[in-house]
Amino acid sequence: MNTETTKREPDPKMLELLVCPLTHGPLVYDRTADELVSQKAKLAFPIREGVPIMLVEEARTLEE
Repeated sequence: MNTETTKREPDPKMLELLVCPLTHGPLVYDRTADELVSQKAKLAFPIREGVPIMLVEEARTLEE
């Protein structure tokens, strides 16, 4: 039995509407890492089962 979850891509229309919850700036979709990246906040928000998790405490800090 395969326990790996199937990767689902987020809806492109939804991605156009989302902004960083911290800076209210734009986000860039990183398909490889399956994250939404805020360059201004230096945070990467995870996407789980096609759903962006837009909580600052769930975000990964980007290295300089």
